[in-house]
Amino acid sequence: MQVTNKTGIRMASNIGIETEASATTMMLDNPYKIVRQLASTNAVVLFSMSGCCMCTVAKRLLFGLGVGPTIIELDHHGAGPDIQAVLFQLVADGRQLVPAVFVGGKFLGGIETLMACHINGTLVPLLKEAGALWL
Repeated sequence: MQVTNKTGIRMASNIGIETEASATTMMLDNPYKIVRQLASTNAVVLFSMSGCCMCTVAKRLLFGLGVGPTIIELDHHGAGPDIQAVLFQLVADGRQLVPAVFVGGKFLGGIETLMACHINGTLVPLLKEAGALWL
């Protein structure tokens, strides 16, 4: 699934989004800081791989709820492999690495956690608390 800027989705393909050049250079050296910066400055962040079917499911669920997540396609990102290593440390229990969803600056989990929260009714309140939904 190819996402373009015409849909209104903020793509974070460039690490230096609205930051100074010196901060960008510092962040390029540390993938942990990249993940932390993206998660803390966006209500919902979805780390994805462009050909991953479960990532497509996560995107469609969030879009269907009215959320406009920041999507980072790791296979198109310059620091993708390094970010994957950071995400692997978060999900070190052997589960699928992507999609990796952050809500309100905190790691929510992968597709299983996202779907479980949706089914049990805790996802919408979580999204509202993070500022991703207003209604």
